[in-house]
Amino acid sequence: MLSPSYFLSIILILFLVGILGILFNRKNIILILMSIELLLLAINFNWVFFSFYLDDIIGQIFAILVLTVAASETAIGLALLVIYYRIRGNISIELANLIGG
Repeated sequence: MLSPSYFLSIILILFLVGILGILFNRKNIILILMSIELLLLAINFNWVFFSFYLDDIIGQIFAILVLTVAASETAIGLALLVIYYRIRGNISIELANLIGG
């Protein structure tokens, strides 16, 4: 049986990779969206781990809710990305502030 510190270290590594992906990549929106998905994956893994560890189902319910939020965030983000690509012709986010709404 694996110790809880092993799982918590994996959760921490996933979360830090997501944070670093957002901080060090400011030009590619697809990589920023992937980094946000990594953050949400780490949060889900945390909910499920503690739900299993404490023998409670509430964490698994929260993980399902976070998965639905992540799916809607990805769908809306990719839809905005397609609209931005049709207007500008590239997906560089340096001029993304020009989109008004």
